[in-house]
Amino acid sequence: MTRSLILGGVLSALVLLAALLSFIWTPYDHTALNIPAKLQAPNAEHWLGTDHFGRDILSMIMVGARTSIAVALVAVGIGMGLGVPLGLAAAAKRGSWLDEGIMRANDLVFAFPSLVIAILITAILGAGAVNAIIAIGIFNIPVFARVTRGAVLSLWQREFILAARVAGKGSARISVEHILPNVANLLIVQGTIQFSLGILAEAGLSYVGLGAQPPVPSWGRMLADAQTMVSLAPHMALVPGCAIILTVLGLNLMGDGLRDWLDPKLREGRT
Repeated sequence: MTRSLILGGVLSALVLLAALLSFIWTPYDHTALNIPAKLQAPNAEHWLGTDHFGRDILSMIMVGARTSIAVALVAVGIGMGLGVPLGLAAAAKRGSWLDEGIMRANDLVFAFPSLVIAILITAILGAGAVNAIIAIGIFNIPVFARVTRGAVLSLWQREFILAARVAGKGSARISVEHILPNVANLLIVQGTIQFSLGILAEAGLSYVGLGAQPPVPSWGRMLADAQTMVSLAPHMALVPGCAIILTVLGLNLMGDGLRDWLDPKLREGRT
């Protein structure tokens, strides 16, 4: 087990623990306004300070963690659930109209930046966490489709696949029983990477007002609220910014560590 996997796992576990803990306990009610206590710097009573409405920032960070995790997790689930079958189908029918159609549709999506697509979709459907999930999930579909197809193409020429064909198994059955287990490790790593990108996308959408709506806290909206208060209360921007950085860093480190740990060739190179 690599150091990056351990460090990434620890950072990710801390964020997940904060999100789970927020369901049963937070230092203060994250929606409670306390104007006399507004813009307080971190102190013994409010460990991470308060915002311009006197709300406890630690409580908002904890609840915001579960918002970010929920949006990113479901969005990655949508992308993986639809993208992986499309990638398997395209590889199984390489060179056919189905393969060409799936790949050209992927190219169309990739022609635009992911955040622009997400903003466009949420602007059409309306702001909210559910629409943010849909927007991020739609962009994840071609990512997983392309990764799956690229990993699977070479496997179709392997001897064990030819043996399965001789045994009378169809393309769909071969894809599920023989191909998918051999690319599961790669998909797990890619899922971790897309999860970190989902955290960033959710923060970006919330920053421009298209993500989770008040009173649900969001790290991105906390940054947006802090942009006019930086000179008065820099902690309002530093705390959610650090939360996003540490979460994405942890997930990326964990993804790199999983790649090294799950790939036998990389393991052998380190020994």
